Amino acid sequence: MMDGSVNGGGALGDEALEPAEALEELLDEIVEGLGLDVEIEVQEEEGVLNGRLTGEDLGLFIGRHGQTIEAVQHLAQRIVFPDGPSPVRVMIDANGYRERRAASLRVDADEAADEAVRLGEPVELDPLPPLERRMVHEYLRDRGDVETHSEGNEPERFLVISPANAE
Repeated sequence: MMDGSVNGGGALGDEALEPAEALEELLDEIVEGLGLDVEIEVQEEEGVLNGRLTGEDLGLFIGRHGQTIEAVQHLAQRIVFPDGPSPVRVMIDANGYRERRAASLRVDADEAADEAVRLGEPVELDPLPPLERRMVHEYLRDRGDVETHSEGNEPERFLVISPANAE
């Protein structure tokens, strides 16, 4: 709906756009700039504005270790909601990358937690972006035999998994 109101939505040109329209336009511009032939779908559900890309050769969009998709997501949040923090979170995915990455993180977290319990000492994971650290913290929270915390400074902040009874 283009009624000229901002309604918290960002604007990429002179026209004020609703958040979903602003996100779709931003993603269109990025994939066009990268020369990618992809389908873009934007949906808002339960406080999350999802931008999903499907197509061939999205590796360039995802980037090494997901760095590019993370940067696009960060910028999209700022562009779509330029007036500051919003209760709506922008999530960008490409060909199911997020779920594949989450599954990989769960496997790594389980292996590190098992090792921490077996050795009786803390195990450090490689540095992770904030969203991924939060996923691992939440995933391991209900396990009961381990505790987690983060150490270090961005972008080298990492997660430590310790046996629950280690003091």
